[in-house]
Amino acid sequence: MATRLLFDIAWTHVTARVRQTLVGMAGVAMGVGFTIMMAGLMQGSQIDFLRQLVDTMPHITIQDERRSLPTQPADREYGAVRMSNVTNLNNRPGIRYPETMMASLRSWLPGDVAPSVRTTAIIDHGGGRIGVTLTGIDPRVEARVSKLATQMREGRITDLSRAPNAILIGEALAEKLAVKTGNSVVLIGGNGTQVSASVAGIFRSGLKRVDEGQIYALTGFAQVMMGQSGVINELRLRLNDPLIAQQVATQVEAQTGYKSVSWQEANADLLSTFAVRDFIVLTVMGAMLLTSSFATYNIISTITHEKRQDIAIMKSLGMREHAVRNIFIIESALIGVVGILFGWILGYLLCFGWSHITIYNVLTGSNVPLQIYYSPMHYIVAGGVSLACCTGAAFFPARKATRVHPVEIIRGAS
Repeated sequence: MATRLLFDIAWTHVTARVRQTLVGMAGVAMGVGFTIMMAGLMQGSQIDFLRQLVDTMPHITIQDERRSLPTQPADREYGAVRMSNVTNLNNRPGIRYPETMMASLRSWLPGDVAPSVRTTAIIDHGGGRIGVTLTGIDPRVEARVSKLATQMREGRITDLSRAPNAILIGEALAEKLAVKTGNSVVLIGGNGTQVSASVAGIFRSGLKRVDEGQIYALTGFAQVMMGQSGVINELRLRLNDPLIAQQVATQVEAQTGYKSVSWQEANADLLSTFAVRDFIVLTVMGAMLLTSSFATYNIISTITHEKRQDIAIMKSLGMREHAVRNIFIIESALIGVVGILFGWILGYLLCFGWSHITIYNVLTGSNVPLQIYYSPMHYIVAGGVSLACCTGAAFFPARKATRVHPVEIIRGAS
């Protein structure tokens, strides 16, 4: 009965000043709505960029090198021996027994693995020379470890097997060289080998550095350009869950002994900037929610000041201070709850509207839609923080008002 009485009094106070109540609800709703929009926009753009990054490169790359020098026999036999300037006798290039290693990895790997050959080359076309990275692949298994087949804009990945010395080049590189599918270019390998190659297809990954500096060819052709016949110097892994790439890379490196680089390690600097960006976004969202709570604070302060005589009467009738204080906290909670509900609706409508906005990319010449990430956690966190701010904003003016003696309030009113 006492709780119901407190709610009745709080409801009477809230409905008596409709204008003040609506202003408070609007402040809370705008804070929650714009917070949800900012969270969805920032996280959506970040997830979209990471998706493009992950789809463009393998999740894990096993390279034909060691992270550190192997332990010398003298070090194992004599602990006091200190050796320096030891030559790394690792027989690069090439991974030993790649087929056996891939079979062993497939037995437990949550994904798939494919061999490749990576080397550098120079494209000589029209008197100009451009350095590129040449990756030799097997078109039959490439779809298991990359999205190259779905990134083709002209031709297909299987066209590599239909023409001698065929290559796939990026869209940005094709525009720079002014070549199309079917044209020929001259490739110069690291050992000076010059080969005439035909463009069998054009791909677009979405990353300019890849589209401008990466070409693909058959494994045998890449080995010829490298000058090492039969050598596989790279194994590329693709996992069912790319987020566990770092843990799997550590396990693969411990098993094989070869350097295994996850996509997180390869882009550590970029991911660290995302951490700073997330902190900035959280700070901005917190400031927005805090600002909206000030509207509630001002309204509750005004209500408590106007209801000083009511406070005096309720305390004179024997109502305790905590009960009177709870009335104003309930009022603030009512304003906050209704404002949060409207804020959720406003946030969804803002996200829906922003998702239909496209921005022209001058680099690619295409319209890119804004990526919005919808997550129930955004609504829960924004609503919870806003409700906590509203109730906290009501606590301090209510406590101050209820601590005044009823006689002083009545004397001041007279």
